[in-house]
Amino acid sequence: MAVLTLNRWNLSIGDGQPLAVIAGLNVFEDLDMALYVGRQLKATCAELGLPYVFKASFDKANRSSIRSYRGPGLVEGLEMLAAVKAELDVPICTDLHEIDQAEPVAAVADLVQIPAFLCRQTDLVVATARATAAAGGLLHVKKGQFLAPWDARAIVDKIREATPGQDLTILCERGVSFGYNNLVVDMLGIERMKELGVPVTIDATHAVQLPGADPRSNSVATGGRRDGVPVIARAAVAAGADGVFLEFHPDPDRALCDGPSALPLTAAAGLLKQLKAVHEAVRAA
Repeated sequence: MAVLTLNRWNLSIGDGQPLAVIAGLNVFEDLDMALYVGRQLKATCAELGLPYVFKASFDKANRSSIRSYRGPGLVEGLEMLAAVKAELDVPICTDLHEIDQAEPVAAVADLVQIPAFLCRQTDLVVATARATAAAGGLLHVKKGQFLAPWDARAIVDKIREATPGQDLTILCERGVSFGYNNLVVDMLGIERMKELGVPVTIDATHAVQLPGADPRSNSVATGGRRDGVPVIARAAVAAGADGVFLEFHPDPDRALCDGPSALPLTAAAGLLKQLKAVHEAVRAA
C-alpha cells in the first residue's frame, strides 16, 4: 500500500484515498489570473470532495525557442505562489530546474516537481529530494519521455538513498516519445510504476503535446491536442492512477505558453466529476 500525506494540509494521495487533483496554470501570466483559476478549481474540488493542489510554474526553462515566454522568474514567481497559497489557503505545486532553486522552492511549495527532461539529473534530484524532505513536502517526479515505466525504479531508489527513512516520491506518467513530434501513453505503465511502492499520477495535459510541431509557430513551439486531455485522463484513472495533473486557462488560445494542450477553465467541473466517478468505480470493483 502506497500512501503519502501532506500533514499540514491533511491531504493524502495513494491507495484507498480520493483522487488527488494537481491543477492550475501552465505558467504564471499574472497574479490575478492565477487567483481566479485557483479559486474556481478549489471550489470545484471542494464540491466534489477531491483533495486539491494549485499548480503554476514560475519559469518554463524547457522551451523550443529562445523567444518563448518563460514566466516571471524565481523571485517574483515564488512571491506569487506564496500569495496564492495565503489567499486561497491551498497547497502549492511548482517545478524547478536548477540545484540552487531547491531550498527556496521547497520553502514555498508543498509538492515540488522535477520536470520530465530532468528526472535523471542526479545532483538536481538529490538536492531537491533533501530540501523537500527537510521542509516536510512531497516530491512529484515526471517520468521522462525517454524512459520505460520500469526504468523509473532508478529514480525512486535515488531519492530513497538521498532521504533514508523518508517516503516522499510520487511518480507522474506523461507519455513517451513515439517517432517524431508525437507522444503516446502506455496505460499498463501506471501499474508498473505503482509496483515500485509509490503513488502515480497522470499528466494528461503534457501527454497530448506534439513536441516542436505547432504549425502556428513554424514548428519552433510545441503543439497539442487538447481534445485528447479528457481521454487520457479518464483512461489513466481507470488504469489505477492515484491523481491527475491538469492545466487550465480562461482562454487557452491566448495562453502565453502551451495553449494547444490546455483546457478551458469552463471544462474543469465536468471533467473532474467524470474522473471522480471513474476513480470510485475502479475502487469499488
